[in-house]
Amino acid sequence: MGRGTWSWIVPDGLWEIAKPLIPPSKVRPQGGGTQDTPDETLFAANIYVLVSGCAWRALPPCFGISKSTAHRRFLIWSRAGVWGRLHEAVLHRLDDAGLIDVSRVVLDSAHVRAKKGGELTGPSPVDRGKPGSKMHVLSDANGLPLRVGLSAANTHDSLGLKPMVAHFHIGHESHSDHSKPQRLHADKAYDVPDLRQWLHSRHIGVRIARKGIDSSERLGRRRWVIERTLSWLTGYRRLSPRYERHPRNYLAFLGLAAALCCYKRLGKLAM
Repeated sequence: MGRGTWSWIVPDGLWEIAKPLIPPSKVRPQGGGTQDTPDETLFAANIYVLVSGCAWRALPPCFGISKSTAHRRFLIWSRAGVWGRLHEAVLHRLDDAGLIDVSRVVLDSAHVRAKKGGELTGPSPVDRGKPGSKMHVLSDANGLPLRVGLSAANTHDSLGLKPMVAHFHIGHESHSDHSKPQRLHADKAYDVPDLRQWLHSRHIGVRIARKGIDSSERLGRRRWVIERTLSWLTGYRRLSPRYERHPRNYLAFLGLAAALCCYKRLGKLAM
């Protein structure tokens, strides 16, 4: 079947950004073998699995590839860091277009059930102790996902702040004040004195809700964007619940989802 039967799954222009990031296929030293499936087809299949949440064995026949080929290439590309670099490439384009606002960043997390267990899972305190993970997301002032992370469900939110914020910058000028977060908004789970001091030492303004003092209604005027971002990400069915036993594979899908969310904003600019 032709490309038109599945091309709808890949947003226009995204493959052109992803293509240079794809590692070349290995050549058999002895020669022979079957012809490789085009990388563009495999890229589309990976997006289809993320969006639909289907098992690899349930890929529609229109892709013309076996489940083992699609899954194996996904693992190879994940180990090569393709999905994280794709997210960064889209962010760089958004930054060049002036569409990223790091004058204010927002941090939050969401629980996802982990049906098959695996690394970075633990008893969820909000799901009757069932195995789960916690998705951490740092967004800009408009809700664009800038950085994503993963931890066990029983990990306190506050432990995710430093890994998500440390060494973060947008664009190529890492030492520019405009490339780093100016203020960080977060809920009361992050109200820890040491974290406030750590942020101050990096010249990042602290807008963290204070326990017993700040009301959630007033702070929600700034933090509602992260709730929408989490909703965008968990709307990709492969992410919620978590099916991947290996955290690297789940983070790969999470990085691809973040890239798609950001690219949609870039696509609106071109319309």
